[in-house]
Amino acid sequence: MPTEKEHVRWKAEADFFDQVAAREMQNLLPIDVLVLRRYGARSPRRRFNKEFRFRVMGDLRGKEVLDLGCGDGSHSVLLAKFGARVTGIDISAKSIELAKLRAEINSVKDSVQFICSPLETAELPLNSFDLIWGDGILHHVIDNLAVTLQRLTRWAKPGSLMLFTEPVNFNKTLRRLRLRLPITTDATPDERPLEPHEIAIVRRHLADFQICFFSLLGRLNRFIMIDSNYEHSSLARKALVNAIACLDYFLLALPGIRNLGGVAVFYGHVSESKSETLGLTPVKQ
Repeated sequence: MPTEKEHVRWKAEADFFDQVAAREMQNLLPIDVLVLRRYGARSPRRRFNKEFRFRVMGDLRGKEVLDLGCGDGSHSVLLAKFGARVTGIDISAKSIELAKLRAEINSVKDSVQFICSPLETAELPLNSFDLIWGDGILHHVIDNLAVTLQRLTRWAKPGSLMLFTEPVNFNKTLRRLRLRLPITTDATPDERPLEPHEIAIVRRHLADFQICFFSLLGRLNRFIMIDSNYEHSSLARKALVNAIACLDYFLLALPGIRNLGGVAVFYGHVSESKSETLGLTPVKQ
């Protein structure tokens, strides 16, 4: 049974993201063709966080995808545009409303479904998803991270891919410095980056866990791109962002520097034998 503390947190997060969704509702537009071209490229660039994730996922056509913390539906709709059948789940009712509208104006409403629920209490069919996508969601469930990963593993098909991007803190000194800077972000009051021992919990659930760090110098991008929009920034601004991304890519590959990244993409496949380890009955094909 959920605790009183959990109910309080769920309400606070739902209220926070309801307000965010209400603001975004005023500027709802179809996905930019430049965005589709960027993430639908034959070989997305490794040096950019989101492009790297699309590179890892490969062909999405016909795949069953679970979008955790789907928010306004931007990622759900983008994944559906590339041929996936997507289930999005989020705690915010207003975000779910916005996601449904976004799916409709992008002509993918028959390829997506949305569920309003905390991850910790959601009921989804076992062995159902080829891919589980999470963008900045696990650091919201830190207190229940192990249980959440167990639930995700149950919902995933054996051998399916789990792919997450999360803020991380592998260097406490850098974290203390960051907290002293006057940088505002859209963040709920109690959230914090994942730390190494929490990444280790995720690692235990994935047979071939891999991690790649981003956002060392890339933290400056918010001051370079107009409204954080890469596609519609000037050539000069994009060139600077590209140069920073290249420098980050090489610096964060070095053992002594990689842990200074502020964001990590980590991924791996659910064990083919997970049905046995979790006590599940395999689904007959």
